[in-house]
Amino acid sequence: MQRTTRQFTISLPPELAEQVSALARTESRTISELFREAFRTYRALRVRALLNESQEIGLRTNPMGYTADDVERLIHETHLEK
Repeated sequence: MQRTTRQFTISLPPELAEQVSALARTESRTISELFREAFRTYRALRVRALLNESQEIGLRTNPMGYTADDVERLIHETHLEK
């Protein structure tokens, strides 16, 4: 039978380890649940940061904010003017 989870070993300073344990007890959750949630939150923040960075690059390279539809319309209008 194949495992449906993987185990990881991490090291924490004693003070942080105690905070993790205390929070798990307070919230009646396992430490694994806390770390899964922490990783999901971290991943979501990283994706959001990457999207924001991509948007900033897009605005710098396309300061007028043209969309693909705008480009097609402008090409069509230019052809009509000729």
